Amino acid sequence: MDQDSHKRIAFFGGSFDPPHLGHLAVARAARDALRLDTVLFAPVGAQPLKPQGSAATFADRVAMTELAIDGERGFAVSQIDAPDAEGRPNYTLATLRRLHAEIPSATLFCLMGADSFLSLRHWHGAAEVPFAASMVVASRPGQDIGALAAALPTGIALEPAQNSPASADPRIELRAGTLRNASGKTAAFYVLPGLDVEISASETRAQLRAAISPADSRQLVPTAVERYIHDHALYR
Repeated sequence: MDQDSHKRIAFFGGSFDPPHLGHLAVARAARDALRLDTVLFAPVGAQPLKPQGSAATFADRVAMTELAIDGERGFAVSQIDAPDAEGRPNYTLATLRRLHAEIPSATLFCLMGADSFLSLRHWHGAAEVPFAASMVVASRPGQDIGALAAALPTGIALEPAQNSPASADPRIELRAGTLRNASGKTAAFYVLPGLDVEISASETRAQLRAAISPADSRQLVPTAVERYIHDHALYR
């Protein structure tokens, strides 16, 4: 990944089961507001907080994600979170550290929706994750930033930024703060507070399950993904 040195790269992990329009909206907003060179969509092999696993196979989720981002500037699919050969769960902290080792000169961000962030305290190495890459959280309109601060692991405080950075795209609202732990270590923290998008994969699967053909379902996923789901009889 030498060509990625000195670039601004966001790790966007998740089940992508399936990748839907909400995922794309979040990634576009982060890319444009923070001048990201690359958003890495990384389907996860085994999500530690979802022991029941994913509805679709890892191979299907990778294929759908590739279709979803096709033609999107700065978007790429990464298999850095592929299933472990010994069946161990994939931990975000370990993945971010691996990215740091592979592209040490890049500025790394960790992009996620608010629902994922609210479970942060339950993550492996939760207190270290915010310092492994600057967190970027896409919240829903009207969602209290205080609720996000309350979800931080014990010992980490969110301090408002003295001068919040301007979004690179004036149409996208961007808020910033500084995370500080008990030892004084700091990390940047960003919130995209104005995204009125549906980002529930479970609701997307339910809608797709109820549709007899692609034409029957409300547009929740890119057309190519919807066709793949239909052709491979997924989520039935």
